[in-house]
Amino acid sequence: MKKISVIVAVAFLLLASIKTFSQNAAIESSVIEPFHLAIGFNKTTNLVFPYAITSVDKGSKDVLAQKAIEAQNILQVKAGKVNFEETNLTVITADGQLYSYVLNYASNPSVLNIRFTGNDNRKTNVLFSKGFNEAVMQSDSKKVAGKKRTLHHIKDKKYGITLILNNVFIREDAMYYQVKIENTSNIRYDIDQLRFFIRDQKKSQRTATQELEVKPLYVFNNTTTVFDHSDHIIVFALPKLTIPDKKYLAVELMEKDGGRHLSLSVKNRHLITAEIIN
Repeated sequence: MKKISVIVAVAFLLLASIKTFSQNAAIESSVIEPFHLAIGFNKTTNLVFPYAITSVDKGSKDVLAQKAIEAQNILQVKAGKVNFEETNLTVITADGQLYSYVLNYASNPSVLNIRFTGNDNRKTNVLFSKGFNEAVMQSDSKKVAGKKRTLHHIKDKKYGITLILNNVFIREDAMYYQVKIENTSNIRYDIDQLRFFIRDQKKSQRTATQELEVKPLYVFNNTTTVFDHSDHIIVFALPKLTIPDKKYLAVELMEKDGGRHLSLSVKNRHLITAEIIN
């Protein structure tokens, strides 16, 4: 009987050891190895990411970090204090990736410009609360750009310029609008702005009207010029929406230093037929 008890005890310890080993192995497999980065006081280090930076967290106030002006995917980092103690830096980008760094001081850093391609395994996926991922929107926009026209009669034409809404697609909380600009004139068309508004339908002049601009989440194949006798397709990713009664979605195209301004009126019946992106 005593021998049986000993065997049972040994088996229990063996099973417990296997369980503990499995748990430790699982923990080790989820560890993200940080990048080691040396930064200086008199020189700026530029970190170039494949997508826009959405969040930056510094482990110490002795480190200075800022996004480059008009470049949302470049982070400029330098030491705010000579010989600061080792610290860390965390960056999250718009494609849902997290980058982790261990920072140390160097009086003369040997590397000042680092480009990350997104292929390094020292990063992890991040789930955004709003569900918008730039990498997904980029991929979806490319698909939408190649789709054939499915909507008809949603266009405006003036002085050789035609603005057309070809189709609308949807994936979860993002809707994709394929917009085409045609220029059949002999004069190139310089775009000042192309914007989206939710507006009240026409009322009497004595009635106040309201409008709400809808900002794109992502723009694919954007341009500032449509040359003479050519056309161009742009895809706009907007937040998912339907339009309240007595309102419409206005798409406005304005010419820079010119008078060829065009607009489209998009109704609810056009939006609710949006195709799902596979």
